[in-house]
This record gives sequence, structure tokens and C-alpha cells, in this order.
Amino acid sequence: MSVRVFVTGGTFDKEYDELTGTLHFDATHLPEMLRRGRCMIDVSVDVLMMIDSLEMKEAHRLQIVQACQAATESQIVITHGTDTMVDTARVLAAELPDKTIVLTGAMVPYAFGSSDGLFNLGSALSFVQTLPPGVYIAMNGRYFTADNVAKNRNVGVFEETVDSSRDAL
Repeated sequence: MSVRVFVTGGTFDKEYDELTGTLHFDATHLPEMLRRGRCMIDVSVDVLMMIDSLEMKEAHRLQIVQACQAATESQIVITHGTDTMVDTARVLAAELPDKTIVLTGAMVPYAFGSSDGLFNLGSALSFVQTLPPGVYIAMNGRYFTADNVAKNRNVGVFEETVDSSRDAL
């Protein structure tokens, strides 16, 4: 079993520029994260783009859909910015019903050291191997279906949009 990981940017991969005080993209942290997490599954990583999800347009989402369609793997993890992750998940769900796709991200950049990114990546890799075909978001040890999730910006977490007692595995 092999898992494909597509990188799209987002807070996950942002770096801090001490001179300008801004966040920017350099290179993905995924290979280092997989190494530090001692990942023992066969994972292929492809960088599709390195952008903030607030800058993501329809053409970017189409690029993600096409990459998922072209992937030979049926299990795919996508790193994505949290601001528009739900939008991308819903586009993917409409186009790719036969693959298991899990989107994940981070609220704090991995480079900051106190990031939730490593935990979220590990959760996403586990969920993608165990969930049935469909599109999911994995954050903070929980998974959500693409049609039943929203980012609660007031508390900085993802929540189900319909009341349910189902928790992560």
C-alpha cells in the first residue's frame, strides 16, 4: 500500500522572515516531518504549489483535482491552508468518489516548533489508510467528512456542522 501526499502550501509550510517580520514560503517541510515522525509507510510526496489558501483560485483547485485523478494511488493526503480547506475538500468530493483523500494542515507553522502540523500529518496518514473512499479533513486527532465540517475561527478548530456524537477512531 502506497500513499501519495500532495503539498499545496498553507501555514504548514510557512517560514518567518526575521528581517521583514512576514511569513513566506521556501520549501516544504514534509520530508523532514516524515523523517522525524519515523513514518514507516510507503509515501510519495509531490509539491503542487506553495501558496496561502486565501490566494487559492478555481484554477488551483482544478490542478489539485487533476493531480488526484492522475495519481495511481487510491489513498491521498493533501496538505492545505486551513482557511479554504473545506472549499477544496468539497470540490474534491464532487469529482473523486472512488479514492480516499484526507486534507490536513496546521494552525501554527511547522517551523515554529510548537506546531500542530506533525500531529495532524500523522493523523491524516493513519486516517487515509483506514477510512473508506471519500474526502475528509483531519485536524487535531479528529476526522470530518467534506460535507459536514467548518472551521470555527473564534476558537481555531474544525467542527462538524451537523451535531453528531461520532468522534475520530
